[in-house]
Amino acid sequence: MEKVGEDDRLTYEIIGAAIEVHRYLGPGLLESVYEECFVQELRFRKLKVEQQYALPIIYKGIKLNADFRLDLLVEEEVIIELKSVKEIMQVHEAQLLTYLKLLGRGKGLLINFNVAVLKEGVRRFKI
Repeated sequence: MEKVGEDDRLTYEIIGAAIEVHRYLGPGLLESVYEECFVQELRFRKLKVEQQYALPIIYKGIKLNADFRLDLLVEEEVIIELKSVKEIMQVHEAQLLTYLKLLGRGKGLLINFNVAVLKEGVRRFKI
């Protein structure tokens, strides 16, 4: 996995939407509040957003009766994992990287809204 360069237009637009939500709401709220407002902001920007996207669990070639739930899938390309935590931990990054591997394509953004400046709470990934 490699970190994505700063020139990706779609992720730039998504991060701009996240900054707008953070500017409006500030830090310290529940993840679910940020998710609902963020989805609306992305839709204001005419982006296709799938919320709580079900990603099937395949174990040794067998589809299990369970799914992973991606917080958001934007334009069928960018997986967004939202957090509202004191700090991003390695397990949060591992979670997003697993989703990227299972989806088999795309880019990922890990966004933590519980920071003073949102730029400090954004991490980009791609496979």
